[in-house]
Amino acid sequence: MTAPQDDLFAESRDAARATAAPLAARMRPATLDEVVGQEHLTGDGAAFRSIVTSGHPVSMILWGPPGTGKTTLARLLATEGHARFEQLSATSAGVKDVRDVLAMAGRRLEEGRGRTVLFLDEIHRFTKAQQDALLPGVEDGIIILVGATTENPFFEVNSPLVSRCTLFRTEQLTPDDVSQVLRRAADDPMRGLGGAPAVEDATLAVLAERVGGDARLALNALEVAARIASGRGLEVIGEGEVEEALQRRIIRYDKAGDRHYDVISAFIKSMRGSDPDAALYWLHTMLDAGEDPEFIARRMIILASEDVGLADPTALQVANDAFAALRVVGLPEAAYALSHAAVYLALAPKSNSIAEAMGRARQAVQDSPAAQVPMHLRSGATAGERRLGHGVGYRYPHDDPKAVMAQQYLPDGVEGAILYVPKALGAERDLADRLEKIDRILGKAPRR
Repeated sequence: MTAPQDDLFAESRDAARATAAPLAARMRPATLDEVVGQEHLTGDGAAFRSIVTSGHPVSMILWGPPGTGKTTLARLLATEGHARFEQLSATSAGVKDVRDVLAMAGRRLEEGRGRTVLFLDEIHRFTKAQQDALLPGVEDGIIILVGATTENPFFEVNSPLVSRCTLFRTEQLTPDDVSQVLRRAADDPMRGLGGAPAVEDATLAVLAERVGGDARLALNALEVAARIASGRGLEVIGEGEVEEALQRRIIRYDKAGDRHYDVISAFIKSMRGSDPDAALYWLHTMLDAGEDPEFIARRMIILASEDVGLADPTALQVANDAFAALRVVGLPEAAYALSHAAVYLALAPKSNSIAEAMGRARQAVQDSPAAQVPMHLRSGATAGERRLGHGVGYRYPHDDPKAVMAQQYLPDGVEGAILYVPKALGAERDLADRLEKIDRILGKAPRR
């Protein structure tokens, strides 16, 4: 049987495209050993490497930041498995495109021409219906699906699809990793710049620091910088050309994505951990990236009660004041108030006694669903209620010089429950001392 025209001329078309391809595409690693910064995937004995070198690819999801090699790894999987590589982007492809690839892959299998690796970039952007269209092909082995995503696949990809794929995570490249990639591209005589114009290590280090771990962005910027230098008749690419090519520092942040949750988590944990420097760093990472400042302020209000609590009752007021200042003056001026609050919360003594008390209270309520309000605590506003015993026997605390009267306030069955246990931290230490005296009057057991 004659092979389809698509397959007959695919190699020559690929060669022609490679000649005109941008630097980032030309420098794409041809082997696992050329991949930089993903040793946990490509190192000896790593599960991913074992799958690739076995020649028997499996469906997988590659999850990680942009420019970390997800497309390259997918291509190497196809190459080592002697499979055809098909690529779709979820930003432009639809169900019809998926079905066309499935049909083509099915014909290849039937004609004995091998398997097909379908690389679906930004798979998280596919709708549920579009993702469902992939399931039959994956289940029947018609295609090897490799989905790439920058978002947490457990949130963004359908569970049935995730369960049928092996998950591998790519890690953000370090500046040293990116410098290595750039040096290789600058010197390579066949695929790279071949040393003309030249570029010093210091200049590459500046570029590597500015791209947020994105090797593709770094290579694109290097190529533009080389063209600027050549156009000016320069033999060496300088930092000025790099600055013009790059324009600005890249902040890796997506307000709707996984990075959004990671950074706000780091911000909260830094304040909880009493590190004001880290709190300021993550705060301004979010502000510079355009995060909703009210979202940040609301999280600080939560932390003020959840993690500082009664160890410093003023913390809640400071957090609320920062939120109010934000609404009154807006950004950029409100950054002062937000920074003020972040530092205050980080330095405040910490107590999670309120959060623990809430948990005990909820559990006590769930354990006593039929609990009744004690008769002496019920409303006795009317004569009829009082005849039924409502409010009878209630002791008014202000009749006592200490303003505390010994009587039962919890319902029968949980009357001895201890829900709030103070910490001997900050201002809460004084509250604990006062509570100990109150407990003696109320006849409560020691709090532990």
